[in-house]
Amino acid sequence: MLELQGRSAIVTGGARGIGAAIARTLVKSGVGVVVADILEQEGAETAESLGPTAIFRELDVTDEHGWRRVIADAEANFGPLAVLINNAGILDFGGIEAESPAMFRHVVDVNLVGAWLGMHLAAPRLRAAGDGVIVNISSTAGLMGYSGMAGYVASKWGLRGLTKAAAIELGDAGIRVCSVHPGPIHTPMTAGLTNMAAGQPLPRFGEPEEVATMVGFIVTEAAFSTGSEFVLDGGATAGATLEPPAATHQTWQ
Repeated sequence: MLELQGRSAIVTGGARGIGAAIARTLVKSGVGVVVADILEQEGAETAESLGPTAIFRELDVTDEHGWRRVIADAEANFGPLAVLINNAGILDFGGIEAESPAMFRHVVDVNLVGAWLGMHLAAPRLRAAGDGVIVNISSTAGLMGYSGMAGYVASKWGLRGLTKAAAIELGDAGIRVCSVHPGPIHTPMTAGLTNMAAGQPLPRFGEPEEVATMVGFIVTEAAFSTGSEFVLDGGATAGATLEPPAATHQTWQ
């Protein structure tokens, strides 16, 4: 079982939404949390609301030097790194023909390269500590395709694959790496997308706290899980919902 007392965690995109909920959950587990985000005011407010075992640090996840500063601050304030949550992400609505090359690269840089940078720089610190957990927040868009968001889908599939590669490479150091795949969740990113959950077996949006509960389980309880995919999607990836025939007793051959 991962020992969290006297150790640190980093949550990117931690200022609001899913990231803030994860930060709240991790603080309750006893680990010191760095809320890392480009949103200074919201990030600082979130960290302050969590009490003395949380601090805010500004971070653009595509900035290698920024990552180095955040990791150093995490360990200086709370002890050896134990947990990295790669949650920062952006969404652009643009299909193959419509999305500009610059925007496609930007989405991939934030969602995929940013997570890779965090893992690249955090892994040696986790090795030095003797164990650790990395959780990459992907999406159902990393399990299936969606029209009109090519860059986002590509980045989330990439993050899913990166998770598996890292799990294989880092397992011998006692470092577990898992991905989480939320469906539609009530966050600022999904504001206005009210119809996304309509066809799901559970036809509602999830809440950030539900994702945070899953992440907390992965960090503290799922000690034999690595390279694994944890899905919270209201059943969206289970398959199509078909209306049964009127004569439900009839056998079709």
